[in-house]
Amino acid sequence: MAKKIDGYIKLQVPAGQANPSPPIGPALGQRGVNIMEFCKSFNSRTSAMEPGMPIPTVITVYGDKSFTYITKTPPASYFLKKAANVEKASSTAGREIVGQVTMSQVREIAEQKMQDLNAYTLDQACEMIKGSARSMGLEVVE
Repeated sequence: MAKKIDGYIKLQVPAGQANPSPPIGPALGQRGVNIMEFCKSFNSRTSAMEPGMPIPTVITVYGDKSFTYITKTPPASYFLKKAANVEKASSTAGREIVGQVTMSQVREIAEQKMQDLNAYTLDQACEMIKGSARSMGLEVVE
């Protein structure tokens, strides 16, 4: 018989840098999950990725305090800031442009994010990424 699901925990953890300090420790501790077991498992799974890359993670906690987790692709904003070589997005998007991304960069980001986006085609995914870029104060050029 399947295990009873006790709940879900959604975290954004830097790749290869999971440790028991906040926010990971308290979030897992209040559900009774073995924090060090999660940290070791997550760090080994994400060791091949760029260190510090934010990885959205969904942890499923079961009734017997065991867990499984799913890692997703980093946020589009992370890829867009990296492609435009900017530290921070615009605080007044629509008025202030802080950088540019090309359509080919948008297409690359859409291909990487395709599995986590609710789009059927690559063109739809590109439109979503372009919208994210505009809301960050980035200009999309051909």
